[in-house]
Amino acid sequence: MTEIVMENLGKDFGDFTALAGMNLTIGDGEFVALLGPSGCGKSTTMNMIAGMLDPSHGEIRFDGRPMNGVPMARRGVGFVFQNYAIFTHMSVRENLAYGLRAQGVGRSEITRRVAEIAELLQLTPMLDRRAAGLSVNILQRLAIGRSAVVEPAIFLLDEPLSNVDAAFRAVMRSELKSLQRQFRQTMVYVTHDQLEAMTMADRIAVMDHGRLLQVGTPLEVYNHPADTFVARFIGAPGMNLLSGQVVSSDSGTQVDLGAAGRSGPVMAAQGGDVLFGFRPEEVQPDPAGPLAMQVSMVERIGARTILHLVTQGHEAKAVLDSETPTPGQGEVFRFSIPAASVRLFDAKTERAL
Repeated sequence: MTEIVMENLGKDFGDFTALAGMNLTIGDGEFVALLGPSGCGKSTTMNMIAGMLDPSHGEIRFDGRPMNGVPMARRGVGFVFQNYAIFTHMSVRENLAYGLRAQGVGRSEITRRVAEIAELLQLTPMLDRRAAGLSVNILQRLAIGRSAVVEPAIFLLDEPLSNVDAAFRAVMRSELKSLQRQFRQTMVYVTHDQLEAMTMADRIAVMDHGRLLQVGTPLEVYNHPADTFVARFIGAPGMNLLSGQVVSSDSGTQVDLGAAGRSGPVMAAQGGDVLFGFRPEEVQPDPAGPLAMQVSMVERIGARTILHLVTQGHEAKAVLDSETPTPGQGEVFRFSIPAASVRLFDAKTERAL
């Protein structure tokens, strides 16, 4: 296992800053997901950890040892790419054994470790098949197995499941987490898919436009987003954010949301303009509720129903159980939000209050 420390890490490409001032520590044996949209700097960060790119400023340390300038071959890093990078002229067995042979591992040990990883990744029946004839799903298993079998101290995965089908992604999420627990590797996983990050990672590092916005457990970033970008990006659908103003009344401190009504009592340390945040799953249908919006569309998705809500100046979504009676398109939907579920953000800075 290896601890990774990134201190004031940055990367410039000419006048373009791909990463600025990254400060992040990944603990021994921890599974951390770098999560964000395309172009946010997550792959650049991973490539610097691997040694494929040199930082423009800042430092990377493995267990306290500076890694700046250390070539990739001497970092003890395993890397799985989005495009597999498999030797298609070789068999599955030969691909799995390739890295072990390069390290000079003995024949009996290679046989044992190849058999073990093949069993774990359900590749045993096809060990003697050529990689050229395998499906995309199997090729991705093989790419993961070829890197994992050499048991690197650090395992880097750059969107490894983006090219495979949805059912296979669900299977591989479970298998990757099992693999990491078995070998106790420090794992860094780059993805734009929040479901992958939420289900696998011990902690999530949310990034946007080359900056690290928040680091926390999946529940921390979901329940307590640091700003409106994290609030919207995490969750499916993301958090609702309605413009409002903190006001005082006989009922206590509330948020005036204009045409949508006034919220129930909230905890607010300051007045003025705010963004009133709440998760779609926290919406509670309430005929006497303080908030009201018109239903513009109803989506029925298996066990849940998503209401698309609009009113003057506001748009929101509500996620309800499919058994819950819902108004039809064009009808008014009244609801309430539990006070504990409300998140307030500064209207100017968009930071959490």
